[in-house]
Amino acid sequence: MTAVKEKIIDAVTVMSDDDAEKIWEHIIKKFTRSWENIEEESPDAIDIQMLKDIENDSECHQFTKEDDIVWDKD
Repeated sequence: MTAVKEKIIDAVTVMSDDDAEKIWEHIIKKFTRSWENIEEESPDAIDIQMLKDIENDSECHQFTKEDDIVWDKD
């Protein structure tokens, strides 16, 4: 991931939901045409294996509450 994308993710992580909504509206307005042309692809063997692993691994069904996550601010 590029440094610019990491900065965007960091900014969205700390902004309010209202501000994030405004950013999302801007993204939709600005980039909607290019998203309409994305073709759906069938999963390959690696994707299928990953999905099977997720179904069969009990740890894949355990989630961490957001309050328990420590965010690196660097």
